[in-house]
Amino acid sequence: MWRRLRTNRAFQVAAGTAFASYFKLVAKTSRFIVEPPDIYERMDAHLPLIMTFWHGQHFLTPFIMKPHHKAKVLISRHADAEINAIAAERLGVGTIRGSGATNPGDFHRKGGVSATYAMIETLREGINVAMTADVPKISRRAGLGVVTIARHSGRPILPIAMATKNRILLKSWDRASLHLPFGQGAAVVGEPIFVARDVDEAGLEAARARVQEQLEKATARAEALLGRGDGGR
Repeated sequence: MWRRLRTNRAFQVAAGTAFASYFKLVAKTSRFIVEPPDIYERMDAHLPLIMTFWHGQHFLTPFIMKPHHKAKVLISRHADAEINAIAAERLGVGTIRGSGATNPGDFHRKGGVSATYAMIETLREGINVAMTADVPKISRRAGLGVVTIARHSGRPILPIAMATKNRILLKSWDRASLHLPFGQGAAVVGEPIFVARDVDEAGLEAARARVQEQLEKATARAEALLGRGDGGR
């Protein structure tokens, strides 16, 4: 039944719209701690940005942005992701369709090449882009995708972690959190990461490791601000 539903356009639109409304409810009824306090001044100094976060922490990230922070988010072409794309658009976030892969054949098939070009062009137009940092289907292991975009665009990466005190941890590969309303939340932003255009393979790996480190630190800090020490596990 799910196979039929997930490709039904009416269902996709209804579900995406419902998710967007739910996320708005969570954001509106939650009291968020934002760290560092001057994050918006820091963001504005480096626009446009490449915002990145762990898969499964991405549901509330549209709400960390101010109205002038226009953005497009990378979302898979997979049928299951269509609901996410509709929800993002209902929240005022544009979409770029495609996803990464661990081998070149899948990367082309999943639209990775066209998505990479689209993200670079979006940044050239002065619009922020957002994407998950994880290697596909490997939770919380940063891949080379985000640093490759930074390298070719010349724009900085901004690591972001968001958490809520009231949540349900889902048993999914990405350890996603279903955020619940009427509670406290935390949004922590790491230091901007720049990647030189002429960086070699070792330098690209060092940048990837820096993204990994910054996301781990931001996630741990967001959890600590909510009185948890589990790093979101």
